[in-house]
Amino acid sequence: MIRVEVVLAWPDRYQQRQLELADGCTVAEAVAQAALEGAADVVAMAVHGVLAQPQQRLLDGDRIELLRPLLADPKENRRRRARGGD
Repeated sequence: MIRVEVVLAWPDRYQQRQLELADGCTVAEAVAQAALEGAADVVAMAVHGVLAQPQQRLLDGDRIELLRPLLADPKENRRRRARGGD
């Protein structure tokens, strides 16, 4: 058995689930078992901050982060700040 954490965060709140899973469990299986509200809207997943594939096997102590879509283009935000617009 392994223990993992699945996390989904917003600017003002977050959800997390601690799970105990069978050895060899994948990222997709952990996310499905966590059943976090809003998980269907994620665009990617990461394990300890590194992008992960759904079929990636998990290790004991892994932290799976569910990544939401960006609300603004980071490049455009930088351009606006450089022009003095923010």
